[in-house]
Formats: sequence, C-alpha cells, structure tokens
Amino acid sequence: MAIDPKKWTTRTQEAVAAAGESARTNGNPEVTPDHVMVALLDQTDTVIPATLKALGIAGGMLRDRAFEAVEKLPRVQGGQEARMSRELSNVFENAETARKDMRDDYMSVEHLLLAMNSRVGVPSEELLAALQQVRGSHRVTSPDPESQFAALEKYGQDLTQRARDGKIDPVIGRDEEIRRVIQVLSRRTKNNPVL
Repeated sequence: MAIDPKKWTTRTQEAVAAAGESARTNGNPEVTPDHVMVALLDQTDTVIPATLKALGIAGGMLRDRAFEAVEKLPRVQGGQEARMSRELSNVFENAETARKDMRDDYMSVEHLLLAMNSRVGVPSEELLAALQQVRGSHRVTSPDPESQFAALEKYGQDLTQRARDGKIDPVIGRDEEIRRVIQVLSRRTKNNPVL
C-alpha cells in the first residue's frame, strides 16, 4: 500500500516530520513507531491527551517509555537520512485501514494512535471507544480537524460548572425576566433557544 502524505492531517505531517528529525538527530538509521509515539505525545492540541485521560493513562509516562525505547535504538555515524522501518510502515498501513473504517477523509493522529495500540497497552476496542467518546460523531474531513474538535471547550465557558464551583453571582431580583425566558423556551412552537 502506497503512503500518501497528501491524505494526512497537518498534525500527522508534523508528527512524522518531528519523528524523522528525532531519528536523524539521535543518529538512528531508521524512523520507528517509538519516534512517532514520542512526537504524537509531544503534541498537546490534539485529541490524544483527552483520549489517554479518558483511558486513565498518564501521557507523560507513556512518552517516557517511548523515549527510553528510542534511546536504546542502534546509532550510526554519518549524516545519512533515516529511512522508515518496516514496523513503522506496518503502522501506517494499519492507520490507513483505521482511517477507512472510520470513514475519514484524512489520516489523523488518532488513526496512528489506534495503529500503535500495543504500545499504549490498551486493547484496540477500548482505545477506539475512548476515541469515539472524545471525538464524538465528528469525522476528519479537513487537513486541520483539531480546530473543529473541542471548539466549544476552547472558545466557550461552562457556565453550569462555574455555577457549581460558586464562581457566578446568584440571580436575585430577576424573577420576571427568568419567568419570561422559561416561558419562551418552554413553548411548543416558536421557541427561541438562542436568546
């Protein structure tokens, strides 16, 4: 199966480039899945940290384990370009299969994480369930899907949580306005949820 970087998201391209640079800097002759895992876990603005949190896995510990594996890899002298290992090629094939199974247009970082589930130490079914919980029904239809995931959390405020935490002043003396809002929202027709 041919690897097509044009079908990768921006974050996937960045992770693969960082993995290649890491292999070159360390003097490793091959780019391995551990290089990619370290690069993926260094990205904080993707769905991976939230997915690992949903699984109860410490991302830092997982990154340290992958980094230790990278440190144990053989090193060569000379400035030659690191090539992709056979194991990493298999990861890309599995990620492409995951992309097609999820009906996504682009290969994203979560597809790579699914393809490397053995390194995460979680069965693929659990990892997929956690990914679907975090990502919801969103599909990867653009090269920059991270801007769409968690947009509400990024740009909005959870007023319910702030009220629970006692950070919002109580509503006093607004009985008439509250009744009117309740009346508008509870009408069977012509209600206006955007007030």
